Amino acid sequence: MNDTAVDYAGVFQALPGMVALLTPDLMYADANEEFLRVAGRTREQMIGRHLFEVFPDNPNDPTATGMRDLEASLSRVLATGERDAMALQRYDVACPDRPGEWEERYWSPVNAPVFDADGKVVLLVHRVEEVTELIRARGGPGGGRARVLEAELYTRARELQELNERLRRAHAHEREVALALQEAMLSARRQVGHHRAAVRYRPAVGALNVCGDWYDLVDLVGGNRIGVAVGDVVGHGLAAAGVMGQLRSALSAACRVAEGPAQALNVLGRYAHVVDGAESATVVATFIDFDHRTITYSSAGHPPPVLVHADGRVEFLDQATDPPLDAYPDPVPRPQSVTTYTDGATLALYTDGLVERRREDIDTGLARLADSLRRHCTQDPELLADAVLLELLPPGGATDDTALVIVRL
Repeated sequence: MNDTAVDYAGVFQALPGMVALLTPDLMYADANEEFLRVAGRTREQMIGRHLFEVFPDNPNDPTATGMRDLEASLSRVLATGERDAMALQRYDVACPDRPGEWEERYWSPVNAPVFDADGKVVLLVHRVEEVTELIRARGGPGGGRARVLEAELYTRARELQELNERLRRAHAHEREVALALQEAMLSARRQVGHHRAAVRYRPAVGALNVCGDWYDLVDLVGGNRIGVAVGDVVGHGLAAAGVMGQLRSALSAACRVAEGPAQALNVLGRYAHVVDGAESATVVATFIDFDHRTITYSSAGHPPPVLVHADGRVEFLDQATDPPLDAYPDPVPRPQSVTTYTDGATLALYTDGLVERRREDIDTGLARLADSLRRHCTQDPELLADAVLLELLPPGGATDDTALVIVRL
């Protein structure tokens, strides 16, 4: 391509289909020439005005649901950051040159988000295909049977849309319950004793993707010690959240009486063996001894914690890795390892939603995490946690839950 800049405003106006841009509060920001032509409106009649001020429901049709359906679709796009294709809609339009008269029209809309650099939805792309003439043509000479089939198709499309809306509400309710359960179980404490720590939990994008990620920080008996753990339950929804709660509580209790993290994971593995849904769950546990400046750790199939030393050197704690919980039919002692640190070091534990991406090697995500932690390691744990999430999570949100714990040593 040559150095001539693309006139994207000109491209937008020349698009062959009907396309409009809406602000998050559903005001028209722009509309291309085809949209204005087919809708029978001038630019002055649309730009800067609310969507439903320009195109309200037909007051003569008590069954009209166009506004309700369109607003629900646009709200979903704003809430989820995902594209939403609507079923065939009847949405009558007022005749601009004949006040009080409404024209029966049929549309096939698709709504999509536009993000800013921070991943926030700043515009909505409202693309519409009008199919009124197609439906009318079905009713021409010899088209009686086709007209009946078209009407049936429209009816089925409406029924499918209503069913999808009920399913969305049901899934949204399940998501709310699962998030409430996770929020109640996940400790909101930013400190354990006088030690500085930051915790973050980010649910996956989409109503169906609430998962079972969790974290825990506990005071340990004997000496100036704390236990920090992060885990991930396979699955989605309330079931995964329930299993998460059981495993987190069991590990929290085990850490308080175990000699080390490996023994705590041995106990948790035995418990997981009798918990439905705990198959292939992963967890990493660390015991931090502030008096001796040591970290003892053990992992059951979980991504390795990252230790950023005071001099900026990055160490992955990957010398005590074992298969996930419930991987062995009989209890097998798990390995553990010990590393040392100096004052000012930073320890980060996380779940795979932070580093894994589709069609990308896991080592790439781990390197990205290490680089982010190293560049921001002098910041307070709260600011450091926010910086890491901002840099590593996709702009539109991750498709998997993410838990992150950062402790300043």
